[in-house]
Amino acid sequence: MRRWAFAIGVAAVAFAAATAARADFAVIKFKDGSCRAWVDSKAPTPPGAKFLKTGLSSWGDAVKHGGWATKHHWCKKWI
Repeated sequence: MRRWAFAIGVAAVAFAAATAARADFAVIKFKDGSCRAWVDSKAPTPPGAKFLKTGLSSWGDAVKHGGWATKHHWCKKWI
C-alpha cells in the first residue's frame, strides 16, 4: 500500500511540474503616445495608461507588437 501511495504522489508531482505555466504579456499605451511591453495583463496599469493588446505568450511578442503599433501610428498621444 505504501508503494501505491508513493507512486501516486510521484505522479501528482510530475504532472504538476509538466503543466505549462501561462505567461500573459501585454502592450500598454500611455497618454504621452508611447507604447510599451507590459509583464502582466492581469495587473492594473499605471495611471494614465490603457491596454492596447493583451494575451501575448512571450516578452518578445509583446515587444514586437509594441513596435508594430508604434510604426502604424496606434500609439498617438490622446487628449
